[in-house]
Formats: sequence, C-alpha cells, structure tokens
Amino acid sequence: MITTVPDGAVFQALASATRRQILRELKAGEPAAGEIAERFPIWAPSISRHLAVLRTAGPVVERREGNRVLYRLQERRLLSALRDVLSAVCPAQAIIVRQERRRRGRA
Repeated sequence: MITTVPDGAVFQALASATRRQILRELKAGEPAAGEIAERFPIWAPSISRHLAVLRTAGPVVERREGNRVLYRLQERRLLSALRDVLSAVCPAQAIIVRQERRRRGRA
C-alpha cells in the first residue's frame, strides 16, 4: 500500500548517505534491523533512527516475525515520489523514458 506521505519526506530521507546505503542493502531481501546494523560502522541505535526516518517517509516498510523486525524496500513509494517530481520538473520525462526503452530494445 502506498502511503500519503508528502514527496518532500522521501527526498529528505534520501538526503542522508547512510539512508541511501540502507536502501541499497534492502534491495537484496528483507533483513532484520540487527543484520542491517552489522553492515555499518555506526551504533545500532543510529541505524534504528535511520530506519525510522525511511519508514516514516515511505520507502521502507517493516513487519514483525516473532521477536524480529524485518525491513523491506517499498519500491512503489520511492518510484512514485521520483516520478511526481520528474513530471513536475521535466514533463517530457515520460516520453524520454519510453524512447530510451525502445532504443535499448533494438540494441
């Protein structure tokens, strides 16, 4: 489900290099908070705060499995925010994307 969080919250969440790295880590699956924290040279409570920002902004969702909290990338929310901004700034972006897809299809 896509939330109704303003797009600005997504971009504020993306402003942090640590949060962008967390999103990259989430591409591969649905790790627990502790597994994510192990991959970073900062304290686990800091990772929890970053995850909370991402969750609130919408590009990350969590689910509980027993006593573990698992995190997953919510690609649709992230893409929706990016698309909305690109459409406002570059109305021709949809045409450009279609042309690029066609070009790659022929290459």
